[in-house]
Amino acid sequence: MKPAAAVAAPADATPEDEAVTDKASAKPAPPRTDRPRAPAKAEKFVAGDYVVYPTHGVGKVERIATEEIAGHRLELIHITFEENRMTLRVPVAKARSAGLRKLATRKLFDEALAVLKGRARIKRTMWSRRAQEYEAKINSGDPLAVAEVVRDLRRNAGQPDQSFSERQIFEAALDRLAAELAALDKTDKPTALTKLLGVLGLSDIRPPV
Repeated sequence: MKPAAAVAAPADATPEDEAVTDKASAKPAPPRTDRPRAPAKAEKFVAGDYVVYPTHGVGKVERIATEEIAGHRLELIHITFEENRMTLRVPVAKARSAGLRKLATRKLFDEALAVLKGRARIKRTMWSRRAQEYEAKINSGDPLAVAEVVRDLRRNAGQPDQSFSERQIFEAALDRLAAELAALDKTDKPTALTKLLGVLGLSDIRPPV
């Protein structure tokens, strides 16, 4: 099914808006507090690119077009997220500060796979605090940080004593890694999930749907 088109921006929208989305429940990444910088010249997005947006994961650039929003002409990157049936529009000028990036390099992703094989590092803090930290890592868009979440929560994966919230966060992190690995390998997510579970030594566990 073709992803729904993004709705028009509200009347009070300004060029400072980082992204416009057609899904009311979706929230763009929080604005950065550091000094604004020009987008890196190397990060040129074109239609057909697979990209990673911090809070939504892997999407595909459908087109880049100049549109008028609240009286301002903005060059927008249209990104579709097929699983969520959502379209996100990110101003080209804000792509870097919003955290939009191309897929990780093979070298970087190999480092993430190496992290999965490491020993879990569990802080002696309340679960609610750790859960917030894990979710922040997942939404950072950094494959190494996401891999750390998977590594730290794998010990109880599939075990009866694993809490529901632990399983949810574990599967969310695993899903993020699998989506990016699938795009890198030019395969599908189930195949990527099976590969990741093999790296984790959890090949006997049924991949999350």
